Amino acid sequence: MGTQACTTRTRVEQCLEMATPVKVYGPALSTAVSRVLACLHEKDTQFQLIPINMSKREHKNPDFLKIHPFGQVPAFEDEDISLFESRAICRYICEKHKEKGNKELYGTNPLAKASIDQWLEAEGQSFNPPSSTLVFQLAFAPRMKIPQDEGAIKQNQEKLAKVLDVYDKRLGETRFLAGDEFSLADLSHLPNIHYLVSADADTASLFTSSSRNNVSRWWSDISSRDSWIKTVDLQRAR
Repeated sequence: MGTQACTTRTRVEQCLEMATPVKVYGPALSTAVSRVLACLHEKDTQFQLIPINMSKREHKNPDFLKIHPFGQVPAFEDEDISLFESRAICRYICEKHKEKGNKELYGTNPLAKASIDQWLEAEGQSFNPPSSTLVFQLAFAPRMKIPQDEGAIKQNQEKLAKVLDVYDKRLGETRFLAGDEFSLADLSHLPNIHYLVSADADTASLFTSSSRNNVSRWWSDISSRDSWIKTVDLQRAR
């Protein structure tokens, strides 16, 4: 890009961003990493994905621990700052790039943000525990040649069903969890559901059954967004 293209302040900021994209560390197949990637796609923000080989324990290397002190993924760098924890990273991306991409992703007023935050908390505290256990048992344990725990699968399917009953009622009132606009609250659910509807028919039915028409409609809506399709394409490429 020539120097004349970077004359106005806005243009300079765009040029600097193109020269120094944010860095996301971790495998695209990770649910937490893919949450951040989907957010970056929604916000039309350039990024560099830096793979971390978990099987070789690269996430425990001293250099990586400087970025993520707990040695997990994702880790995130934006010039001289670093962050960890996918939901915090997504909030940061939305706040820094308010005027880019999907401007409604993290709300445009205090009430919208509060509604999104409460459903993000519901995802983290109520949805994520049983769904993450099921993702491991149904999707990752077979790949790692680890025996599946049928008791854990049944128990967490039952827990997840109760959460989804609450979701179905809510989604009968609004198109998306935090209101009538797609938001970070919906996006945060995408990685786990993606694995669950692909890995096991019984678990998939929790999201697609006619007994939860609203959840089924919601999943169809959010999983067909360009941002998520691009994220899945990145997973397949890796």
